Amino acid sequence: MTRERPDPVPTDPADWVDQRGHMVRHDLAARGIDDPAVLDAMASVPREQFVPAPGREHTYEDRALPIHAGQTISQPYVVAWMLAALELTPADRLLEVGAGSGYAAAVAGRLCTAVVGVERMPELVDDARAALTRIGAGNVTVHLGDGTLGWPDGAPYDAILVSAGGPTVPEALVRQLAPGGRLVIPVGTGGDGQRLLRIRQTDDGPIEEDLGWVIFVPLIGEQGWPEPG
Repeated sequence: MTRERPDPVPTDPADWVDQRGHMVRHDLAARGIDDPAVLDAMASVPREQFVPAPGREHTYEDRALPIHAGQTISQPYVVAWMLAALELTPADRLLEVGAGSGYAAAVAGRLCTAVVGVERMPELVDDARAALTRIGAGNVTVHLGDGTLGWPDGAPYDAILVSAGGPTVPEALVRQLAPGGRLVIPVGTGGDGQRLLRIRQTDDGPIEEDLGWVIFVPLIGEQGWPEPG
């Protein structure tokens, strides 16, 4: 059987919009993402601006794609699922740990008042900042640092999104949650993925919920996995 070649990279902006709309309808809404604000945000952020040129023709396929520094931009369904789990409101301030390409932060920026991203790889920080500038995401900032320690200068946060899988929930992140805040993070030590956890900061302390299986790159840092090698 001959494998079909991927569609060429669109040259007409309207083609990207059509592909984005198809993704939202068929890969998100049809699979149970029912938060209208999240669907609107996913439909409004040009994912193609966050995907490197090699492979850009696959931008709106529902899968993770390679970016620089050996990392990935997350599958659209997983981005939408995690953001829906955070139950964001327009007044919220969000911290994203493991900002990577900046795509999830850009989508979150359409849902809340401000987003602070932390990324440990300088190349990705540069890429994310450039992409966010291109799309005019003025309420999103990305900093270079150890995301397992959060970003104390901006704390407390109403919501924290962790876009990498850690061995445990970093205590630094729990401490940076505002009262009533939500933290969504993949956690697991096995080789077959992680469990996606949601932690709510309540008057009686953090309450943990298990949302299901995911697969993410490792969360590396002082309160995560050690640096490889």
